[in-house]
Amino acid sequence: MSYQTNEDNVYAVGTCITAKEAPAVELKITKYYRRVYYCSIVGNDTAKQKVYFERELVTPTEVRE
Repeated sequence: MSYQTNEDNVYAVGTCITAKEAPAVELKITKYYRRVYYCSIVGNDTAKQKVYFERELVTPTEVRE
């Protein structure tokens, strides 16, 4: 069995997004692997990454660099 990155993600890596549990916190998707989104908190590089399933995220606003 091969463990490779899925290509079925709805949101692209680099997309700014929020989670339903904390909509005031802006997140940036840094990785997508096996139906899980790994996100960092925008403006807080020292915080641990957050992990979410697609159903836990709110539709993104736009991609920022």
